[in-house]
Amino acid sequence: MSIVAAFLRSAVFEIVRFALTVVFAVISLLTFAFEPLTRYRIITTWSRLVVALARAVCGVEFRVIGRENLPAKPSIVLSKHQSAWETLAYQKILPPQVWVLKRELLQVPFFGWGLAMMSPIAIDRGSATRSLRQTLEQGKDRLAKGWWIVIFPEGTRIAPGRRGRYHLGGAWLACHTGAPVVPIAHNAGTLWRKNAFIKHPGTITVSIGQVIHPQGMTADTLNRKVEDWIETEVARLGNAR
Repeated sequence: MSIVAAFLRSAVFEIVRFALTVVFAVISLLTFAFEPLTRYRIITTWSRLVVALARAVCGVEFRVIGRENLPAKPSIVLSKHQSAWETLAYQKILPPQVWVLKRELLQVPFFGWGLAMMSPIAIDRGSATRSLRQTLEQGKDRLAKGWWIVIFPEGTRIAPGRRGRYHLGGAWLACHTGAPVVPIAHNAGTLWRKNAFIKHPGTITVSIGQVIHPQGMTADTLNRKVEDWIETEVARLGNAR
């Protein structure tokens, strides 16, 4: 596909995505009286539609390997973060989930309104001690209610070929709750880069690793184990094609 065609397709995608976002922001506010799981299913229709839109308009396909590694019980997902794509696609690929995110995201017009209605674990990153306490308290609550928890240990989107610092929060939560850890690697950033307008056609691979049980591990040990697997798998996957 030529760069001009990719640009035009990406423009159509962004226009339609913006319209969907405005509509679903209003819908999300109207779900306030519903049960959390009902709200989640309604609001995440937006994510599924955007993923389908990216496939239909921009040619962004995906495949999942290792789906059989997903356990039956609520777990903590620790994932590579390269793109906005995975934040949408995980709501299609994984069981009902909440995210650990910075509180300021809830103030973003339209998008933040939807996030706020999905029971996120919103933390104050101004204080490491406070954020860990908030993560543990809210994390225990969400796991007990049957939610999965998705955490991006690097904290921000990292360009393909680079590695960010893996923060301890997710591993720390797993060690304090005993919840299984599911590591996930992918190569979405090679088609849908951070802050890039153009979305390139191709097939993203999402690789779900074997469950890691945190019992008997320190948070540092668990974090290193997750990081080693994710970074090795990302390198193996290479570029999306």
